[in-house]
Amino acid sequence: MNQPEQTPRPRILGLIPARSGSKGVPNKNIRLLGGQPLLHYACQCGLESHHITRTIVSTDCPEIARVARSAGAETPFLRPKDLARDDSPTLDLVRHALDWLEQHEGESPEIVVLLQPTAPLRRAEHVDEALEKLLAADADSVVSVRAVESHFHPRWQFTIEGGELHVYTGEPLVELVPRRQLLSPTYVRNGAIYAFRPRSLEATGSIYGRRCLAYEMSAELSLNIDTLDDWREAAAHFARAA
Repeated sequence: MNQPEQTPRPRILGLIPARSGSKGVPNKNIRLLGGQPLLHYACQCGLESHHITRTIVSTDCPEIARVARSAGAETPFLRPKDLARDDSPTLDLVRHALDWLEQHEGESPEIVVLLQPTAPLRRAEHVDEALEKLLAADADSVVSVRAVESHFHPRWQFTIEGGELHVYTGEPLVELVPRRQLLSPTYVRNGAIYAFRPRSLEATGSIYGRRCLAYEMSAELSLNIDTLDDWREAAAHFARAA
C-alpha cells in the first residue's frame, strides 16, 4: 500500500542578532546571567524549537561568535562593522543574513524568526506557539506582545500645550475615562519574538508585512534587558528559579 506523502517541513531560520559594543550593559551578550552567557538563552530557544530548522547568530565579534558556537548555534559569517552600530537598522542585518545564505549556500528560508538575546526568559515553547499561529494562518508575521498596565494606557496619557493639560488621544478632558475597567486592553511589543515571511519583507519593506498576528506573553516573562536595572531584575529571576 502506498504511504501518503508527507508535507515537507518548512525551512525556518532562527536568526539571533548579537553585536558587540553594548553601552547600557557592557559586553551584554557574553556576560554571565544565571551561570550562562546571555546569548546562550537565545541559542537554546532556537535549538530546542520543534519548528526552527536552523539557528544562526549574526555578529561582528569573533568572541561572540565563539560563545555562540559553544552554545550550539552556527556562525557562518561575521556581520560587517557598518551593520553593527548603535543606529544600524534591524532590517539591514536581516537582509545581510538572507543575502549571504542565498549567495553562498543557495538557501532561502520560508520564515525567519528574530530571537533577540535581550529576552532571556523567552522559552522554546513560546517560539513554537508563535510559529504555529503563523503557519496556520494566511498572515505575513507574528510578533510577541504583553499587555500594558492600565495607568500607562494611551487614554490615560497626557500632553502639555501652553501649560494646559490635554489627553494624548485628543479626547476632551471632560470625557476622560473614569475607571480602568472601562479601558480596552492595549499591548506593547516585548522584543522576544519576531517571526515573518521573507517574501513579505521584500514586498513591503517591513518585517510586519500587511497582516501581523499577535502572540501574547506574560509581563513576567517579557523582561527585556536594556539597562543595568533590567539586568539585576533578570539576575534576581534566575536566582529565585535556582
